Amino acid sequence: MTRILVTGGGGFLGSHLVERLEREDHEVFVARRRDYDLTDAPATARLFDEARPELVFHLAAEVGGIGANRANPGRYWYANLMMGVNVLEQGRLHGTPKLVLAGTVCAYPKFTPVPFSEDDLWNGYPEETNAPYGVAKKTLLVGAQAYREQYGTNAVFLLPANLYGPRDNFHETNAHVIPDLIRKMSDNPTEVVLWGDGSPTREFLYVEDCVEGLVLAAERYDGAEPVNLGTGVETSIRETAELVAEIVGFDGEIVWDTTMPNGQPRRRLDASLAERLFGFRAATPLREGLERTVAWYRSAALHGAR
Repeated sequence: MTRILVTGGGGFLGSHLVERLEREDHEVFVARRRDYDLTDAPATARLFDEARPELVFHLAAEVGGIGANRANPGRYWYANLMMGVNVLEQGRLHGTPKLVLAGTVCAYPKFTPVPFSEDDLWNGYPEETNAPYGVAKKTLLVGAQAYREQYGTNAVFLLPANLYGPRDNFHETNAHVIPDLIRKMSDNPTEVVLWGDGSPTREFLYVEDCVEGLVLAAERYDGAEPVNLGTGVETSIRETAELVAEIVGFDGEIVWDTTMPNGQPRRRLDASLAERLFGFRAATPLREGLERTVAWYRSAALHGAR
């Protein structure tokens, strides 16, 4: 049994990870925003004093879709940077044996050659609408590597693809594309308006597959280099919208608002390094994951929980 701290443990990804770790009988300390402000150094120090972790999963983040990123560039840069800095520093000060840090696919350059290789991470500036968030997360990689070199801190850095699944954020103003599509098509049976022209591509990773990658990295990977977590499957936003419409049963009109931004043109990760280094391979096809997510959304709506 390991004493494990999960920052953001009450959130989307974190809650699924916590369930997995508790099933395996680990002693899990869940850090929630209402109890610990990780942008504040003393609060983060108090968290580490109370949790005394042997392993940390740093998943806490302030994040959203294109609209939320455009509305909160300063906040997203500051909050994600400071949370990462404080967690890494307290891990060092408390002698935490290992930290697993969640980065983001948004850290990659806007025009990264497809599929995205970890070697291309620094070959350009991220897509403008989410650059502050992506740069903040990428700075955490620099810190992890610097702390490893100077202090021997064992911090590993993972780059998950776009996540989706049950308990995702379906909020009207800051949801990512899949939960946004599910909510809109469920709530508006005649017409939905979507940003851009539908041509950009994304790679979608089911949340429980991401949890598997996090756990495997904690168990088997101790390297300094960042590692992608993904499926290697590229799907356009238009194709995703059509698939969600089919699963939801939406037969209304999809209107593309081309006055709004598309975001990054293409995203597909080279996921081979994760398989080679710690045996990770995503297992959930997109349709199956979407069906589970829609089923959860309907159940939550029925019980007033979403």
